[in-house]
Amino acid sequence: MGIIAWILIGLLAGIIAKLLLPGKDPGGIIITMLIGIAGGLLGGWLGKIIFGVDSIDGFFDLSTWIAAIIGSLILLILYRLLTRARHSRS
Repeated sequence: MGIIAWILIGLLAGIIAKLLLPGKDPGGIIITMLIGIAGGLLGGWLGKIIFGVDSIDGFFDLSTWIAAIIGSLILLILYRLLTRARHSRS
């Protein structure tokens, strides 16, 4: 898949992750989109490392979307934890 496809999958995975974990995030929609793109890449990498599967087969493969959404959820949770810890220190 090309970089444009990964950006599109990441954007959509970020939106889905946001729907699955509702709440107010300090970064807004731009940060959520960036988290989605990075999460898609993270999910594909983790699928390959942990399970030994090629989870980035194609744009319409279910494994690609699941990997991207799981990666986005992981990054969104980490982002919330980091920003919450930073705000509690202030």
